[in-house]
Amino acid sequence: MIDFACKRFSLDEVIRCGLGLTKSDFAIMSLLVRGSNYFLTTVDISKKTGLDLSTVQRSVKKLYERKILVRKQENLKNGGYIFYYKAKSRKEIKDIVLKIVDNWSERVEKELIGWR
Repeated sequence: MIDFACKRFSLDEVIRCGLGLTKSDFAIMSLLVRGSNYFLTTVDISKKTGLDLSTVQRSVKKLYERKILVRKQENLKNGGYIFYYKAKSRKEIKDIVLKIVDNWSERVEKELIGWR
């Protein structure tokens, strides 16, 4: 737990809030971080999490845009393609979250300078 003034936050809450993730987004990220050596399709992720496929598709899109996931594309023989996803390393994700926390801290500091 992380104490801040009168409230305690779990590390999961700090990560979720900092990255702007829903519970589903966080569940998917956690699954992929635990299996960080493996690429999975959205269908695989849906089966492993029990989440609806459309929810998984929205979440992986968000996580990919936030640079939490790596994506690779496989072209299919008869045309089309399929994407595979895996999480970036824990260190890379930690660095992203720390940058967000640092930016927040800097904004608070600027606000306090002008506070009267």
